[in-house]
Amino acid sequence: MDNNHENLNMVFQALADPTRRAVIQQLTAGPASVSELAEPFEMALPSFMKHIGVLEDAGLIHSRKIGRVRTCEIKPKQLSAAEKWLNTQTVLWEGRMERMASYVEALAAEGKDK
Repeated sequence: MDNNHENLNMVFQALADPTRRAVIQQLTAGPASVSELAEPFEMALPSFMKHIGVLEDAGLIHSRKIGRVRTCEIKPKQLSAAEKWLNTQTVLWEGRMERMASYVEALAAEGKDK
């Protein structure tokens, strides 16, 4: 499997968790500290940091530590790659559905002619 597929797998695996999706959603408003991101969740900070690590490993976010504060920000490149893959799949399946609808219509028309 090539590297692009592995990266995409990591992105979708990271986005499979509702906590991590919520973090991404929060970061669409702009950079935020880990404390700010963790606030809505009822979990210990070490557990929350594991979520941050998964998002960083997938290339979805970047964090930097200044003094005692770790700030996270979104990295749109990987999200764009996932969006591109989803759009490609949507076009593919829409084409298949259109061909199937045409086929069913043709069969129905044949049935009426008999």
